Amino acid sequence: MKQYQIKYKCRPGLKKYETELSWRVEAIYKLLKEIYGVQGLIIRASKFDALELMGSAIVKDRILALQKLLEDPCIDEVAEAFDYSGIVLHLESLAAEMYARKKVEEELQVSIQTKIEEKYNDYLREIRMEVIKAQTTSPENARTLKKYGQLEKMELTSLNRSALDILKPTSREEIYGQDQAIKSLIAKLNTPYPQHILLYGPPGVGKTTCARLALEIVKNMENSPFKGEAPFIEVDGTTMRWDPRESTNPLIGSVHDPIYQGARRELAEEGIPEPKPGLVSEAHGGILFIDEIGEMEPALQNKLLKVLEDKRVLFESSYYDPNDSRVPKYIKKIFDEGIPADFVLIGATTRDKNDITPAFRSRCLEIYFQPLRPEHIREIVKTSAVKLGISIEAGVEDIIAEYCSDGRSANKILADAYSFSLNGTSGDQKPLVTLSTTYEVIQNNRIHPAVTSAASDTSAIGKIFGIGVSGYQGSLIEIEAVAFKPLNKGEGSLRFNDTAGTMARDSVFNAASVLRYEYNEIINNHDIHINILGGGEVDGPSAGAGIYLVILSAVQKRPIRQDVAITGEISIQGQVKPIGGIYEKVYAAQQAGIRKILLPEKNCRDIPGGLNGIEIIPLANICEAYPHVFAQEGED
Repeated sequence: MKQYQIKYKCRPGLKKYETELSWRVEAIYKLLKEIYGVQGLIIRASKFDALELMGSAIVKDRILALQKLLEDPCIDEVAEAFDYSGIVLHLESLAAEMYARKKVEEELQVSIQTKIEEKYNDYLREIRMEVIKAQTTSPENARTLKKYGQLEKMELTSLNRSALDILKPTSREEIYGQDQAIKSLIAKLNTPYPQHILLYGPPGVGKTTCARLALEIVKNMENSPFKGEAPFIEVDGTTMRWDPRESTNPLIGSVHDPIYQGARRELAEEGIPEPKPGLVSEAHGGILFIDEIGEMEPALQNKLLKVLEDKRVLFESSYYDPNDSRVPKYIKKIFDEGIPADFVLIGATTRDKNDITPAFRSRCLEIYFQPLRPEHIREIVKTSAVKLGISIEAGVEDIIAEYCSDGRSANKILADAYSFSLNGTSGDQKPLVTLSTTYEVIQNNRIHPAVTSAASDTSAIGKIFGIGVSGYQGSLIEIEAVAFKPLNKGEGSLRFNDTAGTMARDSVFNAASVLRYEYNEIINNHDIHINILGGGEVDGPSAGAGIYLVILSAVQKRPIRQDVAITGEISIQGQVKPIGGIYEKVYAAQQAGIRKILLPEKNCRDIPGGLNGIEIIPLANICEAYPHVFAQEGED
C-alpha cells in the first residue's frame, strides 16, 4: 500500500496568513494522528476519498480533506472564501472535541478495566479458597493447633475423684435400710405398664442411687418394657431454669429461630427455624429422674404434665412455613408431628407429700424411703472403709452413727477423718481412722448428735416425751410443765410458749377440758406453765396427748416414766386420734432408747415391721395410757 507523508511545506512567497493557516491545518492533522493513529488516519481518509486531498500541497485541498474527515464525507469542494480562518477554526473545534472525547473514553476505559481486573482477582481468590477448602481435610491452623495442645495438656492433669463419688453405692447390697423401698421400685418398673413414680424421704438415704440401680436391674427382664440401651437422664429440679418466652427450655425443648436464637448457619441463611430437643426427648424409652421435683417452677411442672399426657413434645414457630420446599424433612416432621418423649418419670423430694402439686400426685405412684437407723449407719461406715482401703478403730462406726442419720453425712465424716489420718501416716503404712481423729473432725465441723434427747430409767414429775417429725426425720420432743397454787383461788393463769405454734396451743385447751372432764380439775385453780424444750414450732396436733399427761402429772404430782413416749391428737372428750409420720416417729423413739411407745389405735397398721426391744401400745382413749405412763408406787 502506498504510504503518504501527511506533511505540508510552505513555499516561498506565500502570504503570511497562508503560512499561519498551513500551520493550523498541520496542527489539526497531528491531533488526528493522535486520535486515529497514522494507519487509522490513512484508512479513514481512503474510505472518505480524502487521501489525495490530504497529500496535496494546496492548503485548500487539505482543508477539504479535513472537512471530509471531521464534518461531512460527501463534501466535494471547499466553499470559496477570502479568508479560510473561520473554516479552520471550526475544524479545530471539531478536532478538539473529538480529542477530548477520546481522552475521556480512554480514562473511562482504564477505570473500567481496573475494576474488571479487581473483580476478576477477587473472583479468582474466592474460587481458589473454595478449592483449597474442598481439598483440605482439616480446618486447623497454628492458633487452633496451639489451643488443642493446651487442652491435651490439661487432660493429663487430674485431682482424682471425689471421695463421696467413690463411696456411692454401686450395687443393691450396698443400700442399707431401704429393702422395702427398692423392692417396691423394682416391682413398679418391671411391668408391661410402668407408671410414673414419686419418691419421698430424707436426704442422703439413697433415692437417686436406688432409681438408677432399679433401671439396670429391670432392663431386658421378661415383664419390663425397658431395653438394654434405655437411658437414665438425671436432672436437679432446684437448678432447672427456663425462659417463659420459650427461647430456651432445656427440659422440654425449644425452637431456635434463625434471627434471635441462632439456628445453624445453613438454616439461618434460609430463614428456617431449628427445633432443639430437651431432656424429655433424651429420656425417650428410659427414665427421666428429677431430684427435688417439688422445687421446680409451677409453670414448668405444668408443661411437664402436658408431655406426660401426650408422650411427645410439640413445637411452634412463626418462622416455619410448611409449604417451603427448602425445609429439611426432619424439621418438617418435628413441626408437623412433634418429637417422641415416652418415658417413665421418677421424681424425688424431701418435701411432705402435701407440698407436691396434686396434678403430679394423681399421675404417680408413691414410694417412701425410711430414715436410716444406727445399725444402718454402722454398716455404711464399714463398707465405705473397705472402699477407701483404710482401717477404722473399734467404735468409730458407733460415734458416726451417733452424730449422723443419713449415709451421705456419715461418708463425709469418714472421708474427712481419712484425710486427717492420711496426713499423719508415713511410708506404706495403712491409714487408721481412730476415735480421737473422728471426734476432731466432728468438732471442727460443728456437728451435733442426731439424737439430742435420750430415754432413761428414771421417773419425773411434769416431764414427758412426745415424738415429732420434720422433713421425714423423727425426733423426741421434751414437754414439761409445772403447777402452783395461785395467789387468789380461782385466779390461776396458764402460760405456754408461743413459738410452739397455734396447733400446740389448741391442744393445751383441749387438755384443760379433758382434765376437768376426767378429774374435775379446773385450770383456773392452778398457775400452770407448759414448755416445749427447744422453742421450735410443733407442726400438727400430735403433741396433744403428751401435753394432757404432763399437765395431769404436774397438777397431781404423779411421776412419769422417762423410757416411754407418746404421740397422738387428743379430743375434748379424751379420745386419741390418729396422726401421720408413724414410721419416722417409731424409728426416732427406738434410736433414742425408748422402750414403750403409745400411739393411736388406728395407727397400728402403719407400724413398721422388724422392731426389736420396743413395745407398741395402742390407745383409743387417753385414760388407757395411765398404767403405762405413770410410775407405779415404789418406782423412781
